[in-house]
Amino acid sequence: MAATGDGPLVLGIETSCDETGVGIVRGHTLLADAIASSVEEHARFGGVVPEVASRAHLEAMVPTIERACESAGIKMYDVDAIAVTSGPGLAGALLVGVAAAKALAIGLGKPIYGVNHLAAHVAVDQLEHGPLPEPCIAMLVSGGHSSLLKVSDVTVGVDPLGATIDDAAGEAFDKVARLLGLPFPGGPYIDKAARSGSSVAIDFPRGLTSGRDLERHRFDFSFSGLKTAVARWVEARERSGEPIPVEDVAASFQEAVCDVLTRKAVDAAVVHGVDDILIGGGVAANSRLRVFAEERAAAKGIRVRVPRPGLCTDNGAMVAALGAELVARGRDASDLDLPADSSMPVTTVVA
Repeated sequence: MAATGDGPLVLGIETSCDETGVGIVRGHTLLADAIASSVEEHARFGGVVPEVASRAHLEAMVPTIERACESAGIKMYDVDAIAVTSGPGLAGALLVGVAAAKALAIGLGKPIYGVNHLAAHVAVDQLEHGPLPEPCIAMLVSGGHSSLLKVSDVTVGVDPLGATIDDAAGEAFDKVARLLGLPFPGGPYIDKAARSGSSVAIDFPRGLTSGRDLERHRFDFSFSGLKTAVARWVEARERSGEPIPVEDVAASFQEAVCDVLTRKAVDAAVVHGVDDILIGGGVAANSRLRVFAEERAAAKGIRVRVPRPGLCTDNGAMVAALGAELVARGRDASDLDLPADSSMPVTTVVA
């Protein structure tokens, strides 16, 4: 399909979890990024409730699309293609987005691209830093995913190097925040509390970083043991009647997570002879992770790219960015019977 202006104009829809995101991108230029979040509705449950998320997407979809088009100054019929997160994610939530994208594609007579949520987290960096270096190592860290990927062409496929074998990093942040009496989602609150604490106050474990565990799981992650260690430490203090130093626990926990993440990402880049690391996903907004990654990578002559925090969390802009790249490179569109695949493998970019 012929692109218009400075690149294809693509509308992207993201509904994999609790954010209804609609982004509009022309080439590598972000025109609109409208988000309706249901996080406050989930906060009282201490985590995302799939049924609540799905209903919130249904209610927010049309207003969010209209807001994005108004912000971008376009009419829906101006777009060259529709992109939507096809997976992975919550099945019911994905269905809402996929159904909406199919309706738009049919009504407007435009092609549809059902894209991989994780690949979209990689592609969004192009909106801030330009074309992706090829190859690069992508570390994606969020509430549901902790993955290390080698990306040679984000529109064709990625090579998985490692992933979490239990709790994802963002999930661990949420659970530790609950232990410390901090609100949901835990990541931003732990980051804030950690700034007033000592990162060396408590020596929490670093999973899969030594001995046979490292040999078998060099690029994999495990945060379940760390979460349990924090819980036991807090429980011991409570039993003894001592106050919980929330800031120190937050800082020490955060240091352990960021240490493991950055150590493995830099190691992957060195082993595979790659000069660039890209970090995406909600946990990429963490201030300590960004500093840690840049320091360690610089020591090895490796560059680090991290989108601004607003583009790290789930959003429609990342879906539109990947869609625009697929259109620009002439990749085949999806069929209209494309599925909502909650377990979509990272090796599949387009459904």
